[in-house]
Amino acid sequence: MNAALRQSLARKVCGSLSVLVAGEACVLRCSGALWLPAHGALVAADLHLEKGSAFAMRGQMLPPYDSRATLDRLEAEIAALDPATVILLGDSFHDTRAIPRMAADDRARLDRLAEGRDWLWLEGNHDREALARDADAAGRLPGRIVGDLSLGGLRLVHEPEALSADDDRRGEVAGHLHPCARVAAYGRGVRRACFVTDGSRLILPAFGAFTGGLNVRDPAIAGLFAAPPMAAALGRDRVHALEWSRLN
Repeated sequence: MNAALRQSLARKVCGSLSVLVAGEACVLRCSGALWLPAHGALVAADLHLEKGSAFAMRGQMLPPYDSRATLDRLEAEIAALDPATVILLGDSFHDTRAIPRMAADDRARLDRLAEGRDWLWLEGNHDREALARDADAAGRLPGRIVGDLSLGGLRLVHEPEALSADDDRRGEVAGHLHPCARVAAYGRGVRRACFVTDGSRLILPAFGAFTGGLNVRDPAIAGLFAAPPMAAALGRDRVHALEWSRLN
């Protein structure tokens, strides 16, 4: 962990962790959401709503409550923070037919949560077509659909861009990769969803209830950083800042 990043860390209420990314205060929430206090913006990545129903259509029977559980968590964050803006960083829906499959109660809850807020859907690789179809439908989703978004010194995207020799992708905030950290603790391996940052760019964990994860040491994540980053792992009641050297 670099010295500037270490100095910017601060413990917040409810166990959240505050860190500077490209000079912007970023509060890493225990839920896996990102709070940007200077902008009144709540950011969450990769909800993958209706993943359970997609698996059921293929004969893999999972409890059909993932959308409800994910929206419960999102609603709790909105109640706690009262954001002016909610930004969902893509792959909010699991597949092209997910929106019509939503239960009426879940669909109505999205309308309630978005009421009075600027609600932004970033296009992801899973839901780009689903969002495009919904934009032309009657009774469409609340809010606006965008490809990416600039907010202060940050640039919010779905999929992180590859690191180049002359550009550290400063200010990039992305999802898509579902990062997880694995550490040895209490004589066993512990694996947790996590944020990943080097103080220049930030990758969010997946927010959805049924989402898997990719080890942060995988080249697909590790290769996005010029120097070893910090993993901020989600615990039961706090976010844990982990040195790269501690990760398995």
